[in-house]
Amino acid sequence: MNRPTQADPVLRVSAAILAGLALLVCLKLAQNIFAPLMLAVIVGIIFSPVADRMEKLRLPRGLVAIILIVLIFFLIASLAFLAEPYITAAIDRIPTVKYEIRKFLFEYRDLIRGIDEVEQALGAAQKKAEEGSGMPSVTDALYLAPVIIAQALVFFGGLFFFLLTRWNIYSWMAHRIGDNTTTAAILDRFCAAENSVARYFATISLINIGLGFAVTGGLMAIGMPAAPIWGIAAALLNYVLYVGPAAMVAGLLLNGLVAFDGLMSFAPAAVYLTLNMCEAQFVTPGLVGKHVQINPFLIFVSLVFWLWLWGPIGGIVAIPTTVIVLHLFDIIGEGRKSPASRRPAA
Repeated sequence: MNRPTQADPVLRVSAAILAGLALLVCLKLAQNIFAPLMLAVIVGIIFSPVADRMEKLRLPRGLVAIILIVLIFFLIASLAFLAEPYITAAIDRIPTVKYEIRKFLFEYRDLIRGIDEVEQALGAAQKKAEEGSGMPSVTDALYLAPVIIAQALVFFGGLFFFLLTRWNIYSWMAHRIGDNTTTAAILDRFCAAENSVARYFATISLINIGLGFAVTGGLMAIGMPAAPIWGIAAALLNYVLYVGPAAMVAGLLLNGLVAFDGLMSFAPAAVYLTLNMCEAQFVTPGLVGKHVQINPFLIFVSLVFWLWLWGPIGGIVAIPTTVIVLHLFDIIGEGRKSPASRRPAA
């Protein structure tokens, strides 16, 4: 008679594991839907303080959501318009970069083992690019356009409805997680998580903008072509921890081979690494660490998981998602109550 009772915990754990695996598979297979939706939620949380202040001016919540979406759209469009000439110039220089890499490998062939295999691989890659498969064709662009437009519609639609109903969503989740005695504390914890994510991204955005200007100035000082686009890239890629800076170093190394000769080829990467290390070791810990303290190993695991799951979008949502989950565990575990000044009256 006791066997079913003893087996119940095992069945519950097994069911939870199977449900988690099924959810993981769904998130992976349907990333074109869930990734922009998740990004919309994160962006909505980031802009939630602005939305609350606009609502205090007695603006309708729907109008607030529309205004924020228009502002975000024009911000993205302006950034793309400013970066387009530099991106076009960078694409035009791809053949020159390939030639300089082959020249560099040939000059230092005595220091590199297996140079024949490397040259053969590079030659095959160049031949493949010359045949037209190295860069996306017009057909590829036309094929990808509906997917990109659909993801943009999912993102902006999800952002609108999240900004419109986010307090209803928080209230519904608080009632489902707790009971009548803990609902208020859980709802306060949702507010605390939202505040932490918004404050984190506001601080990180200011740091990244400063890093972008510093990189632009440093590269201009050594005569690096298209320094502004590298500054913009440094600011944007710095949102994706570890992976973004690594991509910046690789790009600057390749373009340094084209723009300079000898040891000066490594100067752009060295300038960026110096500025990035100053930002990572002193500026960010001093400004962000006071508000958001997360174990570095947990950050790394979260980043690897979300990058594997959704690629670049996963890298953007990794840290905010981790902060939110930690706050929710704080609700369930310790039940601390935080100020709820931003929460509207019931």
